[in-house]
Amino acid sequence: MNSIITEGIEVSVETHYQPEYSNPGQSEFLFAYKIRIENHNHFTVKLLRRKWYIFDSNGTYRQVEGDGVLGVQPVIVPGQTYSYISGCNLTSEMGKMWGVYTMENHLNHKIFQVEIPSFEMYAPLKLN
Repeated sequence: MNSIITEGIEVSVETHYQPEYSNPGQSEFLFAYKIRIENHNHFTVKLLRRKWYIFDSNGTYRQVEGDGVLGVQPVIVPGQTYSYISGCNLTSEMGKMWGVYTMENHLNHKIFQVEIPSFEMYAPLKLN
């Protein structure tokens, strides 16, 4: 699990290869990732946006961004955690992702950026 703390927000990521949804013969590899966001601040925050940077080992690069996560903009009170599971498809056996959440401090309404730690995705067959 990879973790990083930015502006009092801890973001942890855990990845899993999804062989049942992958088709290596067609260069389709699906990975699930679980994100855990913990608010270590004394104020409530709201996750407004996300931006992902995705690199495939075949040289493909893409960015994905949008409002919130999974269609919601979660509000996280001090000491609480918000978790979700999402996925990423690659066209090779390995890749890498990282990103940024844009959040709002509910006390003063200031907007700030929180890093999403870099994490690697490997299909088990690549590790042999």
